[in-house]
Amino acid sequence: MTLRVARHTNDLKRIEDFYVNVLGFEQLGEFQNHNNYSGIFIGKSGLDWHFEFTQSESEAKHIFDEDDVIVLYPKAMSDYNGLINKLVHLNISTITAANPFWNENGKMIQDPDGYRIVISPLKAVISEIE
Repeated sequence: MTLRVARHTNDLKRIEDFYVNVLGFEQLGEFQNHNNYSGIFIGKSGLDWHFEFTQSESEAKHIFDEDDVIVLYPKAMSDYNGLINKLVHLNISTITAANPFWNENGKMIQDPDGYRIVISPLKAVISEIE
């Protein structure tokens, strides 16, 4: 099974810059003016999932609460520390998560649309499962 998480945005270029240049994903593809939508596919090559971000003349209406989060687990602690250091260097602020687990096991940031993203060491997910 392949997973695609699709979301509409009002600023496709800003979203692409954030997910590619800040978080380190790749642009896997794009399309222009397909039924009045333009979009990009963001993810990692060779995996069975990706994000699709679209933009059109219709304004995006983002409705979410503080527990709606995307969780990213870098595979190695060095990857986690490198990403956190990059966020600090780029002056991307962390925010407090509503769920205390994420405050204890990672850092929460927001993407340009305001969606919350948790970056957590892989050891946190292993301890959840065990």
